Amino acid sequence: MKNILIPTDFSKNSWNAIEYALHLFSKSSCNFYLLHVTTKHALIESGISAIQNQYVSFETSTLPVKKRLQDTIKRIQVSFPKNPHHRFFAVSDSNYMINSIREQVTQKKIHLIVMGTKGTTDLKKLPIGSNAGNVITKVKCATMVIPENAKYKVPKEIAFPTDFSIFYRPEILQPIIDIVETNNASVNVLHVNRNGVELNEDQQKNKDYLDDYFSNYGHSFHFLTNIQLEDAVQQFVDDRNINLIAMLAKNLNYFQKILFHPTSNDISYYKNVPFLILH
Repeated sequence: MKNILIPTDFSKNSWNAIEYALHLFSKSSCNFYLLHVTTKHALIESGISAIQNQYVSFETSTLPVKKRLQDTIKRIQVSFPKNPHHRFFAVSDSNYMINSIREQVTQKKIHLIVMGTKGTTDLKKLPIGSNAGNVITKVKCATMVIPENAKYKVPKEIAFPTDFSIFYRPEILQPIIDIVETNNASVNVLHVNRNGVELNEDQQKNKDYLDDYFSNYGHSFHFLTNIQLEDAVQQFVDDRNINLIAMLAKNLNYFQKILFHPTSNDISYYKNVPFLILH
């Protein structure tokens, strides 16, 4: 039984994340915990102005949060065929957003967090909203972020950008394996090197380990040189029909550039392709 946590602010993007999670785990036995954090502290933590803060607090207080969560569960039951392997739980909390999610991860033994990239208060020009950014960098739990334009497609092709600088322990990679096994997917390991420099000894060892780890599954290695990292990922996503991008949060060089600071207006993968962030 998988335990899935879905933070929601009742926005369109958060409903999109719920839909994606239900499709992704349609064949799995799951407990889904829908979490809404009510206090304005969560908004202050995200850097939202006092005026916005008052507006959002008023808006979310017009209906009791528990009722809105129950209404969301009813919407799920109306929108999706009854699945005897799925159970839904409404969870409301008054805490700082990150503290609340950390507590739920521990108490509920959460395997995966699924959330939208943006909520009702986030700026459109940012690839990742403040709450999603905080969760994927500060909560040590595998997290899947679903962009606003991403519609569910069976994840048959997974991109795994890495610079091979980090050793991936088996438990870190397990969420990828779960998706690969359920969907008969392939892992496409991508290394981007600006200068065409060969891998050093440690990088080669880490590459060999990944090759061995994925040996029972469809996988391949791809090397691109002399190209901007974000452009390389975009080209790779387009050429390989990538349905999911998996990354390690600790791999800051790749992580920051790919997810938080794409520099070109031609970059669109973060609007259309879900990200699986590993810790």
